[in-house]
Amino acid sequence: MEPVESLFRRESGRMVAALTRVFGVHNLLLVEDVVQDAFCRAMEVWKFRGMPENPSAWLMAVAKNRALDVLRRERTARTFAPELTRLLESEWTLAPILDEQFGPDAIKDDVLRLMFSCCAPGIAEDSQVALVLHMLCGFSVDEVAGAFVASHAAMEKRLTRAKKVLTQSAQLFDIADATEFSRRLPVVQRALYLLFNEGYHGASSEFAVRAELCREAIRLAALLHAHPLGSTPGTDALAALMCLNAGRLPARTDSAGDLLALADQDRTKWDRTLIDEGERLLQQSARGPELSAYHVEAAIAWVHANAACATDTEWSKIVKLYDMLMAIRPSPVVALNRAIAVAQVEGPESGLKAIEAIENRDRLAKYPFFPAALGELELRAGRPSSARQHFQEALRLARNPAERRFLQQREIACAH
Repeated sequence: MEPVESLFRRESGRMVAALTRVFGVHNLLLVEDVVQDAFCRAMEVWKFRGMPENPSAWLMAVAKNRALDVLRRERTARTFAPELTRLLESEWTLAPILDEQFGPDAIKDDVLRLMFSCCAPGIAEDSQVALVLHMLCGFSVDEVAGAFVASHAAMEKRLTRAKKVLTQSAQLFDIADATEFSRRLPVVQRALYLLFNEGYHGASSEFAVRAELCREAIRLAALLHAHPLGSTPGTDALAALMCLNAGRLPARTDSAGDLLALADQDRTKWDRTLIDEGERLLQQSARGPELSAYHVEAAIAWVHANAACATDTEWSKIVKLYDMLMAIRPSPVVALNRAIAVAQVEGPESGLKAIEAIENRDRLAKYPFFPAALGELELRAGRPSSARQHFQEALRLARNPAERRFLQQREIACAH
């Protein structure tokens, strides 16, 4: 049975989207209260009766009934969605319009409307992404802060400011507006990319891998892809990247939940169905002239996913792809990954020189796998004492127990 946390995370975005469509974006606080009320009700009832056969439908029914109560009680004292006002005023149309707005097809459109509404021009880009993660992906403030490596207080302020701008909108975004849809699409794609990365190798203090976040990102990317205006080569490439990396998730940890290096993974555990879907999407992404960072990252993931064993990996091809990625979207993390690939082709000393040449390395100061990479290359270069120091620094920066155990094992390896 699906974990309650995962269920709530998935349903949260759908409920927020449907209720915002009914209540109006200016009543966002009311929307969040109704969603929270539905979840609290679920925890109370399910504790004694057990989870229902269809928990998603149960939650939606509770949210719809709560919305009906609110509309009946407050429709003379509060304004709701302007495009639905007339229908919400009549008892004859009130229940039917709610049934219609809570239908599966309507909810899909509402999720997209809210997703794109979060990316309004008046909201800073980082705040747009944070808002999507918080409202549509069910991230807590702490989880959003972790994705941006920010403090809880700073992220709470950022989200509050973004919500204030959002609530001042006249209505939700019109997903039929092709020009504005295309303009906001890159920010929506980035939000889904961040969501996937938080699940795949994020900064969670509890888990090194959170497969449910990866599944949620894939689900939302599929929803975006299903819309005619969202089905672009860039979306193809983003979805391909997610599928190709998610296909390797079953082997990223062992039975005890400990992280495994790529070379140590049991590749028979990889999900070939997901990998094949990723390859199909990657091929489909080549249908236009666009070459995005998602295309290149997906190509790198494809090279890894198609190596029968670690020694068969075409590292020289990966280095060239990282060169392309550095030209499109340079960053210290990309440069670090490129340096690791260089070490696989030319040896550890070349890898260390590539790391030394990384610009803005100070931005990696809190990233545990920066000193860990130095430790690996120093160990391979025959300098275990230096390697141990780097692994100790990585241990100091480790973000969760699985990372700590992995890095402890690497430190122990320096003594052999």
